[in-house]
Amino acid sequence: MSAFGKVAVLMGGRSAEREISLLSGSGVLKALRAKGVDAHAFDPSERDLADLRREGFARCFIALHGRGGEDGTLQGALEVLGIPYTGSGVLGSAIAMDKWRTKMIWLANGLPTPRYRMLSANDDWDAVAKDLGLPLIVKPANEGSTLGLTKVTIASQLPAAYELAAKKFHDMALAEQFVDGPEFTASILGETALPLIRIEAPQGNYDYQNKYFTDDTKYHCPCGLPAEREQALQALALRAFRILGCTGWGRVDLMLDASGNPQLLEVNTSPGMTGHSLVPMAARQVGIPYEDLCVKVLEGAHVG
Repeated sequence: MSAFGKVAVLMGGRSAEREISLLSGSGVLKALRAKGVDAHAFDPSERDLADLRREGFARCFIALHGRGGEDGTLQGALEVLGIPYTGSGVLGSAIAMDKWRTKMIWLANGLPTPRYRMLSANDDWDAVAKDLGLPLIVKPANEGSTLGLTKVTIASQLPAAYELAAKKFHDMALAEQFVDGPEFTASILGETALPLIRIEAPQGNYDYQNKYFTDDTKYHCPCGLPAEREQALQALALRAFRILGCTGWGRVDLMLDASGNPQLLEVNTSPGMTGHSLVPMAARQVGIPYEDLCVKVLEGAHVG
């Protein structure tokens, strides 16, 4: 794999998802080295990005999660340095990290997503609950991995949910109509949507803990849907991914509502690569081992 040159696996960072990023990056680093790639760990929170150029890195595998890693800022810096990187470019990364603008773009293009409203500290919480119905979901508009997410069942819980989502993560929060149905994720690799995974979390609560740190969540791949139905959802996920300007690889999360209609939730442009992560699971279903998946993602590294 000497054709790749010297590769930096960017991991860690300063976001709230640092812990998971270190796990993802360590897995990717080990996999690339096993395939003969000259790969090295690089933590942007501890080193100057200019070191990438000074030390002769030929491309970067971005294993950073959250703001500062998958929101377009890092991608912009790598563009300036002229170093190819994995995943979506500046625009796609920035839009996908912003759940509010993601929803606006999807709705403007006729794609289905749960009803929502942006929140502020002065909101009439009873009116919010009446507008969207209960239960509902409150989450930060610019975070991933279910950080700061609360399922609200009574209006009196809204102030605390808003406080967690907006204040703890220093950003805007949104309230979203609760979708009472099965949850799926579609992994994107190049121009292909991999087999869907159906997620079955304890009490339907797919929060940060259940996503990364317990074995209680069940993942079904094959997902159990009829082939034509799965293909239709894969096509929807690909369109939702591309319409945001996303490229390379990623993950699109969606649910089916009580009527069986799909509802798009969000796009992850730098998915986890840990032992609990879903893109490797979907890749295995089509015969792509973890190590080969890492190489395929790295092959797609680009500038601009």
